Amino acid sequence: MPLHPTPPPTERINAIRLSRISGIGPANFTKLMRQYGSATQALDNLPDRFRRAGRSALPTIPTQTEIETELAWLETHNGHTLLRSDPDYPALLTHIPDAPPVLFAQGDVRKLSQPAIGIVGARNASAAGIRIAESLAAEIAAHGYYVLSGLARGIDSAAHKAALHPGLTVAAIAGGLDHIYPPEHEQLQNDIAERGCLITEAPLGTVPQARHFPRRNRLIAGLGIGCIIVEAALHSGTLITARLARDYDRPLFAVPGSPLDPRSRGGNMLLKHGATLTENIHDILPELPTSLPDYIPAPWGIKQQNTLGFYDTPSPWSPTPTPSNMREKDLDFIIEHIRPLLSVTSVTVDEVVSRCQFSVSAVLSALTELELGGVLEFVPGGRVALLPM
Repeated sequence: MPLHPTPPPTERINAIRLSRISGIGPANFTKLMRQYGSATQALDNLPDRFRRAGRSALPTIPTQTEIETELAWLETHNGHTLLRSDPDYPALLTHIPDAPPVLFAQGDVRKLSQPAIGIVGARNASAAGIRIAESLAAEIAAHGYYVLSGLARGIDSAAHKAALHPGLTVAAIAGGLDHIYPPEHEQLQNDIAERGCLITEAPLGTVPQARHFPRRNRLIAGLGIGCIIVEAALHSGTLITARLARDYDRPLFAVPGSPLDPRSRGGNMLLKHGATLTENIHDILPELPTSLPDYIPAPWGIKQQNTLGFYDTPSPWSPTPTPSNMREKDLDFIIEHIRPLLSVTSVTVDEVVSRCQFSVSAVLSALTELELGGVLEFVPGGRVALLPM
């Protein structure tokens, strides 16, 4: 029996709609699902939440018809939607703190839960960089691992091509599945969809922009059991993937290069900070895990209710259960009094608490309500700030 029953069609559609609302990322999606138990109920309650947060209008939400049109396209193009609660959701992604609520895939989704090793690097790669990427990818595939990359020019495409023949490659992309990027990779993207698997967070019709690529990088880092850097300039997107891989406790490997070549400085810097020097598969194998972790059920699978909502744990500033006598009008009263204390310049939660007469749990409940209403964000260090409107 699957860990989670497959949601009915209307609930699946509403989960996709909920995930598309501006300001509702993975953390807020989880909070809403834990509070209401379903995306349908969350959508029904959003108008009241936004009113309470002081927003006069709801953000744009895709209609059920729009989502049904997208699902029809996916069905005719060997595409799939993967909700965080689906048993086919990639197991490794369930172990990262910001797992996407909804993914779109094209190809064999079972390949997303197989052991894969990321290979990423410069778009303007050198001939030597291309050769080492091809060699590493071929060796990885020969050992039965999948090669995971981002379908970009240079290192990424070389890695995909070297593992394509046995179908041992997965591509995480920044745009929608119906958009080819870069244009010259049309055949490669189609081949991966047929023999491997494509995966993205982006809805159909999304044209890749710079702001989309960190989310693509997060998928590469989270889906892999390790990540190899082949040529990366300092401050490049490749180093974002490397940082995320470390954040997710995945082994990090780097191919050394000439200090005279700017494309090698990022990889050499990683080597100075503990990445494993990599020339061939034998440098990689001893560092890889011997087994894959189990799938973790969606965090809203079991409700842990308090009066005002459900909260993720642990966190140094997570709310404690709110007293049962705090009614909705009490929450409105608290929001009314703490909102003047907030601005686009972040302040600590402790500062907010110290300037009002309410308890820590009551203030945190009100701040969470403002966050879910799309007017406030929690930032690192236990701080909060209003979002520019």
